[in-house]
Amino acid sequence: MTHKYTVTGMTCSNCQTKVQDLLSKVPGVKNVEVDLVKAEATIEMEKHIPILDLKSALKPNSQYSIEEKNGMHAMLMNEEETKSWFATYKPILLIFGYIIAVTVLVEVVNGTFEWMRWMRHFMAGFFLAFSFFKLLNLQGFAESYFSYDIIARKWFAWGYVYAFIELVLGFAYLVNFNPFLTNGITFVVMNVSIVGVLKSVLYKRKIKCACLGTVFNIPMSTVTIVEDALMIAMSLLTLIML
Repeated sequence: MTHKYTVTGMTCSNCQTKVQDLLSKVPGVKNVEVDLVKAEATIEMEKHIPILDLKSALKPNSQYSIEEKNGMHAMLMNEEETKSWFATYKPILLIFGYIIAVTVLVEVVNGTFEWMRWMRHFMAGFFLAFSFFKLLNLQGFAESYFSYDIIARKWFAWGYVYAFIELVLGFAYLVNFNPFLTNGITFVVMNVSIVGVLKSVLYKRKIKCACLGTVFNIPMSTVTIVEDALMIAMSLLTLIML
């Protein structure tokens, strides 16, 4: 099988030769052709090689970067462009709908609607649901997260850690564990997370959002910004009210 990738950072023929040599050493690669003018690499491989392996091969030379061009990820993104807005974001809308419905019912059963309690339960549901989808394919999530998160791009393991942070936060909100600490961590973590999202949306990068792991192919957009911003706003409001 053959895939094409976009390679950035090459400025001369020496760079072209260096990139070709580094990619050729990746296990499973049969042949590599690098085009300096088009800034792309055509790789013939025995079987599909994760983009992370190709990125790791270029890591010793940090000026070079490789991204999928017309591989499976790109094809999936093109498919998303043909869908309506509702069809594209239906998974997220359903999840939010379920969480809102369940948390509102909890308030109804309690007889009185308390906004602080509702927000706590909503945030518990949010983090538990979103961490669940990430944990279904933790490595896949980490690879997707690596493509845009500012910490994950410097420390790949952050993708693994982040999924478990969401899981722990979900349970912390559910049992009302140390509200000040729980909301403080949420505020910091989500503010860091939203930076990479904002940069991707502002620069109009056509990449997959990793919020629901690899289960659904949802493009990065303002919807992702709203998700993170909502958690930031709720955690900040709670901190102010405490």
